[in-house]
Amino acid sequence: MANIFHIVNGDAIIPLLEKSGIGGEIVVWREMLCEGPLDIEVASDEFWEKRYKFFEENFGIAKLDYFDKTIKEILKVNNFPLNAEVVMWFEFDLFCQINLMALCSYLLQNFRKGITYNLICTGLVKGKEKLQFLTDFTSEDFKILYENKLKLSKNNLVFAKTCWNIFVENDIEKIAKFNFSKKAKFQYFQLAMNEHLKRFPNENGFNQIDCKILEIINIKALSKNEIIRNLLIWQQQETVYGFGDLQYLLYLKKLNNCYTINTKKYYLNDTGKAIVN
Repeated sequence: MANIFHIVNGDAIIPLLEKSGIGGEIVVWREMLCEGPLDIEVASDEFWEKRYKFFEENFGIAKLDYFDKTIKEILKVNNFPLNAEVVMWFEFDLFCQINLMALCSYLLQNFRKGITYNLICTGLVKGKEKLQFLTDFTSEDFKILYENKLKLSKNNLVFAKTCWNIFVENDIEKIAKFNFSKKAKFQYFQLAMNEHLKRFPNENGFNQIDCKILEIINIKALSKNEIIRNLLIWQQQETVYGFGDLQYLLYLKKLNNCYTINTKKYYLNDTGKAIVN
């Protein structure tokens, strides 16, 4: 029997996976590659240097902490034995899909014929109106998801790498023109990239998220946590970003010339009001 290695996009599903009884080792992909500077060559020295600097400058995360929590896990992908069965567990949202592109690109760098590569990616479910996250499933459901996993060929990984390269290049016209839905096994790449296009600045220099933050503050003066809470509700109802608190705090911080803070409440200044109005 092959050695099973599950690569999960974050820690949230680990208890469900462990309880499922599927077995195997778990590798956690703890990154958010939809934010910050990137290098096309995943896990290269240049790649890590850019990521180190990004997390240290924006979130105060020390290099050693980033190494222990993130790099150590990702490098495990290099050490799978030849009879390994690799199973990637991801979701439909932008956050997950960019990480999936990067992971596939990294797996391609270390591709070996003796290893089988598989994908489980949740989203559309018959009978469900909303797209489903992995945490919407039970541990028993995980067994069914595992049984229906999609086997990825080398050509599939090559396509994912092409998508990753285009994302990293960050050219809005190339992203808009490229067909990210050419491979059916990656059915949410196009959805994610359509959402990503909304993060490019408009003629005023602000993107969809920037405008939403300013709109929220304009309606009512709120604390930082209240603003984030409103963004997470909006995200769930109207977008497929899949972001967490840290990312929205980053967007809020970048808009600091558009508001003032008084008694921990955020108020739009003249610059912010001009954008909203």
